[in-house]
Order: sequence, then C-alpha cells, then structure tokens
Amino acid sequence: MIFGYSTNAFVRYSLEKSIEKIAKLGFKGVEIMGDRPHLYPPDYDEEKLTRLKTLLKDNRLKVNNINSFTLFAVGDTYLPSWIEPESERREIRIRHTLQSLHVAKFLDCANISIPPGGPLEKNMTRKQAFKLFYKGLEKVLPTAENLNVLILVEPEPELLIENTAEFKEFIKDVRSSFVGLNFDIGHFFCAGENPANSFETLFEYIGHVHLEDIADTRVHNHLIPGLGAVDLKEVLSTMAKLDYSGDISLELYPYTDMPEEAGRKTLEYIRPIFKDVGYDL
Repeated sequence: MIFGYSTNAFVRYSLEKSIEKIAKLGFKGVEIMGDRPHLYPPDYDEEKLTRLKTLLKDNRLKVNNINSFTLFAVGDTYLPSWIEPESERREIRIRHTLQSLHVAKFLDCANISIPPGGPLEKNMTRKQAFKLFYKGLEKVLPTAENLNVLILVEPEPELLIENTAEFKEFIKDVRSSFVGLNFDIGHFFCAGENPANSFETLFEYIGHVHLEDIADTRVHNHLIPGLGAVDLKEVLSTMAKLDYSGDISLELYPYTDMPEEAGRKTLEYIRPIFKDVGYDL
C-alpha cells in the first residue's frame, strides 16, 4: 500500500512543481489531477509525458491514480457528464476517459477515477440515467481492458451515485471486472453512512481510496484528517482487517492556499494510526 497526495490541492503550482513538493513532504505516491492546470491529456504529447515520467522516477513517486473526475478545461467539476441528454456532451466525457486511460498506461498507473454522472437532470429518471452511463462505459471498456487499466467510479454527494446501496444498484449490471470503485471515505460519511461498514460491504469492488476528514455536520467539505468527525482509525482498521493492499491518496483540494502545511499536518496525525493498524508508510 502506498500513501499519496493528490495534486488537486496544488492548483496554484505547475504539475512538475507539485510533484516535487509532494515528494519533499515525504509521500511515496501521487494522485495526478487529470485536468488543467495539471495533466489535461490534450496538453501532453509523448515527449511531455516522457519528461513527466522521468520526473516521477527522480522523485521516487508512484502514480496512485489519475483523477479524471473534473473537466475544468472544457466545463466544470461535474460537466460534461456521462448522463447529459445531449450526445455531443456525453462524447466529451467519453473522449476524456479514453485519453486518461492512455495516460495512466504510459505512467504505469493501474487505474483512473471517474464521476458517476450528474447532477441528475430534472426530467430524467434514474433508470434513464443508468442507461446512458452504461452506454458510455461500453465505449471505453474495450480500451480499459486492452490497456489493463481499471475504471473506478467515485460516488459523490448530490450525483447519480452517492452511497453504498446506489453503487450496488449500479455495479450489478456491469459485466466487466475493469469497472470498480474509488472509495472516498468522506463521501460515504457525507451520505450518512459509517465508512468502515461501507468499505466492508463494497470491498470486492474497491481499487483505490481517497482519504480526508469531514465535519460532524456531514456537509461535503474536505478537511485535514483529525479536524473532523470521521473515525479514520476505525476505517483504516477495517481496511487492514480485510487486507486491503491498494493505494490511498490524500485529497485536500480546499487547501489550495496551504497544501504543504495540510500535507504535513496530515502525516503528523495519520502516521501513528497507520502504524497502529499495521500499515507501513
């Protein structure tokens, strides 16, 4: 298991500078934001990717995940979506996912994470939305399978898939082992669940984990671990009990004004917990 830090907390810096800062903090992994101002695939040709790969090697960082959730380069946090009524909008999301899969393969990354679609259109049923999502996945799965890169869906508050039951509803009709779950601990807490129980229920599908804290209000706002109400020791203990061996990435995008301080505070708080549950950072 490698503990990394997502570059989406470092949007005030270039990707290259972000990588150097994350390595200097002592992290062994990095989750790369697959969007501007970092790695938006159309901005990176093979030469730039090769230089990036060398930089990662020089800094001894493993790429934990390509975070392909946002699309600020051409839209916003959620849009273009998998479930928009306009096919040309859905095609933008599909194309971005295909490009992200190729980037992941080039950087020796085992997975990308994607949004579940949404917010749900006012006149669209969940059945209709799932149909569009499946249709989009059918267009990217052959590439994922050919490249041997997982597509991990990340449940998110107020989107098509928010909680354990909704993910199970979705995954039961997916016929490929290359679709799994990016388990964001805080998101399941926001959904009113105990993340430790959710992790155990969904364990077979989990390919990567996002770690952060959330206030006791359960409002979706990522906090430095230890500043919220999530029982992270219980979650990490459950992960260790289940022998989870995938990677974990710290995701603190609200801290763009202090990403290094947020990373240091996280390591101070979380290292003893990792050690107690049997994970070696």
